[in-house]
Amino acid sequence: MLTAIAPKLPMRNRSLTQDYYVNKLGFEYIGSDDFAEYLIVEKDKFQLHFFEFKGLNPKENYGQVYIRSNDIDGLYQHLVDHKVEIHPAGHLQNKPWGQREFSLLDPDNNLLTFGQSK
Repeated sequence: MLTAIAPKLPMRNRSLTQDYYVNKLGFEYIGSDDFAEYLIVEKDKFQLHFFEFKGLNPKENYGQVYIRSNDIDGLYQHLVDHKVEIHPAGHLQNKPWGQREFSLLDPDNNLLTFGQSK
């Protein structure tokens, strides 16, 4: 039986990625001190894992994660209030497929889309 999922995304610079997820998005650093090329962060029991890919060209990175929320409006407002850059084409809106969504791009161009059923 499945119990959880932990998406693995590429990163070029661990400290930059950790700073973005911890200090901007409010994730908690939870481990991987023994492996400089790996990073794990968590928020609300939701983990994201990152692996080092120094040669990553962010313009060619298609890493994507869809994250569901039960308070999409509050999350969006919190990020806007804390000056987190929202994807230029991803501001909060109702989608025709029945979701209310917004998107962010992390420092390596991984697309994070947050959504809640309308």
